Amino acid sequence: MSEDEAEICQPVGVPVPVSARTGPVSHAIFRVARLHRLHVGNLLRRVGLHSGQELVMMQLWDGGPQRQTDLARLLGSDAATMTRTLQRLEIAGFVRRAPSPTDKRVTIVAPTAASLALREQVEGIWAELESRTVGEQSPADRAATLRTLELLEENLARAVSANC
Repeated sequence: MSEDEAEICQPVGVPVPVSARTGPVSHAIFRVARLHRLHVGNLLRRVGLHSGQELVMMQLWDGGPQRQTDLARLLGSDAATMTRTLQRLEIAGFVRRAPSPTDKRVTIVAPTAASLALREQVEGIWAELESRTVGEQSPADRAATLRTLELLEENLARAVSANC
């Protein structure tokens, strides 16, 4: 059992530490996000991707070739992290990076034919992840969960924007 799998096998309903009791929703979000990321990482390993790389590929599949800086901005990534992610995807044969024909300071990232064959598998993994995440929730409960998460995202985005 890998370290990631051992972390996933921790019991559900671990008590909130006393020092985190003033933020039970935040603590729950942290726990859910951690488990979600670990689980998607395990699922993506089947197709040779690491967690987060599929989000880059999704942007490229939908939008075609894009500036590296635009990908970083769209995904909320810093430049160094995006560079490392793209280097790994390029080594795997899923993206191609080249200087812009109009501005050599700009790097254009494009999906490769090999990545297009990967798209259906990634979409299947995301469908499996969605099913496992929402479980037996009714469509109405799923919609309510999504609305709540969108509200939380808006609240946090406002808080982050206020500090910029």
